[in-house]
Amino acid sequence: MTDDAAALDLWPAPVARRPVEATVSLPGSKSLTNRALVLAAIAEGPSVVRRALRSRDTLLMATALTALGSRVDTTGEDWRVTPGDLAGPVAVDCGLAGTVMRFVPPVAALATGAVTFDGDPHMRTRPIGQVLTALTMLGVRVDDGGRGALPFAVHGSGAVAGGQVVLDASSSSQFVSALLLAGARYEQGVDVLHDGKPVPSLPHIEMTVAMLREHGVEVDDAEPDRWRVAPGPVAAVDHQIEPDLSNAGPFVALAALSGGSLTVRDWPAHTTQAGDALRGLLEQMGCTVSRDAEGLTVTGPAEGRAGLQGLDADLHDVGELTPVVAALAALASSPSRLRGVAHIRGHETDRLAALAAELGGLGAAVTEHEDGLELRPAPLHGGTFHTYADHRMAHAAVVVGAATEGVLVEDVATTAKTFPDFAGFWSGLLPQDV
Repeated sequence: MTDDAAALDLWPAPVARRPVEATVSLPGSKSLTNRALVLAAIAEGPSVVRRALRSRDTLLMATALTALGSRVDTTGEDWRVTPGDLAGPVAVDCGLAGTVMRFVPPVAALATGAVTFDGDPHMRTRPIGQVLTALTMLGVRVDDGGRGALPFAVHGSGAVAGGQVVLDASSSSQFVSALLLAGARYEQGVDVLHDGKPVPSLPHIEMTVAMLREHGVEVDDAEPDRWRVAPGPVAAVDHQIEPDLSNAGPFVALAALSGGSLTVRDWPAHTTQAGDALRGLLEQMGCTVSRDAEGLTVTGPAEGRAGLQGLDADLHDVGELTPVVAALAALASSPSRLRGVAHIRGHETDRLAALAAELGGLGAAVTEHEDGLELRPAPLHGGTFHTYADHRMAHAAVVVGAATEGVLVEDVATTAKTFPDFAGFWSGLLPQDV
């Protein structure tokens, strides 16, 4: 690496020079870990979150809940959570974690005293106003200066009346999950009605509902766009965290583009994780996918990258998979259209604009649409792929880099958000001897 590259923190993406044959074990799911931590912190007694993901986002959640009064012991692989009396004054650092920014305020409303929230500079542009407005409708005092964004403060009185709220969750399913997670502790529970364009990433709400029911909480989701959580205790339940299936994206993509075969250990037979959709998406692109007791195995086309087929896919419910799928589509031998993901413009960065810029910068024939991307076959070349402090963008970068000489990934360390030492793990799969 040149001195200039080092100064800009550019990481040379290793190239897959032969079919990749590997079996990998992935860290636990961030989505499951942070939901389990919130529920454990407001439960009736102590519990354990087994095989918790240890990453910046989950440690920020553990720190926030501990500061509020519930102790989270993160010293081992299994994290022990002891509920406590919730109280301020407390300052919560959200970092770049949407789950901390959105899931903790409804819990903070149960505390006595002021709880202030702030995070990394980019987090001040991410939407949170719908959650704050909903809390205000439930009788909670919120001070956000009318911005509907970080920084803000929640002034808890020790209890929340609860009741019905109407919100627009079309920009993030986390708005709904945030209220449901704490809702059982509200005096009247919570009745959340969505009014707006379709809610994205519904599997994440289904994940929240399933976990609430595991804790003995009564949830009625029979009516479309309405979720009712009955008031009552949250039982103490131990959770074993599944592997993060969205984090499997770049690894199974590696099998697809190299014509190899890769097994992800411990892939669950039944799951609410959005990453499970990778199975069908990769089959559409010409891969063979099978699951057995060991895990999920993806085998790429025998012709390698030349056998990769484009696809027309609505990713509305699984928007977090868009960066990796777009990277594979840029390598495919026929056109692709990815649609239904306008909401990912409000993720860690505007992912549609970022993907169009970065893939296009490496030669991809990509057209940005309001709700997605269109990609056509084109020869790619090396260059710098900027990640915008977004771990999913870094995943897209390494996938393109595995099939393209000379790709430099800016700030690959941002992958630590959900996968510590991702770069080292990835490099271990791609030996560069020639």
